[in-house]
Amino acid sequence: MHILVKGAGVAGLTVAHELLSSGFAIDVADITPSIGAGASRLAGGMLAPWCERESADERVLVEGKAAADWWDAAVPGEVARKGTLVIAPQRDQGELARFASRTSGYEWLDEEGIAELEPALAGRFRRGLFFREEAHLDPRRALDTLRQSLQAQGVRFDLSAAGLCERRYDGVIDCTGSAAIGRLERLRGVRGEMLYLETEEIVLSRPVRLLHPRHPIYIVPRRHGRFMVGGTMIESGASGAPTARSIMELLNAAYALHPAFGEARVTETGAGVRPAFPDNFPRVVQVGRTLHVNGLYRHGFLLAPAMARRVAEVLTTPQMKQAKAGAIS
Repeated sequence: MHILVKGAGVAGLTVAHELLSSGFAIDVADITPSIGAGASRLAGGMLAPWCERESADERVLVEGKAAADWWDAAVPGEVARKGTLVIAPQRDQGELARFASRTSGYEWLDEEGIAELEPALAGRFRRGLFFREEAHLDPRRALDTLRQSLQAQGVRFDLSAAGLCERRYDGVIDCTGSAAIGRLERLRGVRGEMLYLETEEIVLSRPVRLLHPRHPIYIVPRRHGRFMVGGTMIESGASGAPTARSIMELLNAAYALHPAFGEARVTETGAGVRPAFPDNFPRVVQVGRTLHVNGLYRHGFLLAPAMARRVAEVLTTPQMKQAKAGAIS
């Protein structure tokens, strides 16, 4: 079977990988000239199902626990399995206890344990939570590596392709994310904003989540002294540049984590619209002959592999091939 995958972000490339592994011939098309040009490019890349469980359904943990293994197999060498550190200023210790009460898979650290894990934070925080089994990756590097692997195995990419004839294909998988808002029932946009800081004064080995009652943030280390700072979730489908308020909150929180971030260079800012269903859990939805993979919300790299496996099941299981139009998951 020859399948067209529409969308070259994290959903589209993971679907292409799974279907290719199942023996399908795959074309990937997108109207943008680059891979992962939408919300995927702005993602934190945290494979953190236990941390995400704090504010999400149990399904996020169940479906997300295998994500690190999936990415490790798909893009060898890109996954850092160093866990996640969650901390809070002394005045917000109640937030740390609340976070712990809503999830699992962690161990408590004292001030010495935090310093041993992240020497740059020595003496700055008295208690923390360490989620040892979690991992992270650089989304841009991971998607580029995955694209190269798919191309080497015969997957054809057609970028800036707005007028492909879908009838030539045996099936169509729509992974167009926020572009499907208004076409998929109850799909909405959630705006997220981020920035990149660059400094040689701080070294972090793993994602650090700094809790705060109003604007908790995460800081994810990249290569060459770069750090991705994010955490905003705004119920809005508006695109455009980040707001001054959001940038100030992100910078203030980074400074609270370590004052040296106050002298860091701001090398990039960005904002994107993440598609979400009412329960903030992704779905595979069949509409006619097209399967839609959408609603990844803030869990793109964490849950895309599970949704891609679901698509492969739909296309390879005879009973599921006959599924009526509607939500499959």
